[in-house]
Amino acid sequence: MKRILRKTKSEPAIALINIVFLMLIFFMVSGTLARPLDASLSLVRTADLEGRAPPDALMVHADGRLTHQGQDISAPANYLATLPEAERQGPVRLIPDRELPAADLVRIAAELRAAGAGRVIIVTERGLE
Repeated sequence: MKRILRKTKSEPAIALINIVFLMLIFFMVSGTLARPLDASLSLVRTADLEGRAPPDALMVHADGRLTHQGQDISAPANYLATLPEAERQGPVRLIPDRELPAADLVRIAAELRAAGAGRVIIVTERGLE
C-alpha cells in the first residue's frame, strides 16, 4: 500500500501578519515622535521652590469667606471698591480652597464680573508628578 502525501495549505495571512508586526516593532524602536532636546540644555528645577499666592489675590475659603491680604471681605463688590480704578479693569485673581463647592466659586466669579472686574482668573495648583 502506497501512502499518499498531502500537502497542507498554509495560511497566507499569517505571513502577512508577521511581516506587519515586525515592521511595527522596527518603526517603534527606530523612530522618534518628537525631536530630542539639545544635549547642552539644562532645564530649570522648580521642585524645591516654595509656592506662594500672588499678593494681590482674593482668597476664597471652604466656607465661602473671602479674604485679601489677611483682611476679611464681606462681598466681592466691596473688594473691587478698594482697588484703584486702573486695577479694577485688570484681572482679578481668585484662589479657591480645595473644599469650596464649584457652585460657590462660579457665583463669586459672576459677582466679581457683575461688579465690574475685567477678567477673573482662578489660581490653582498644578501637579506635575
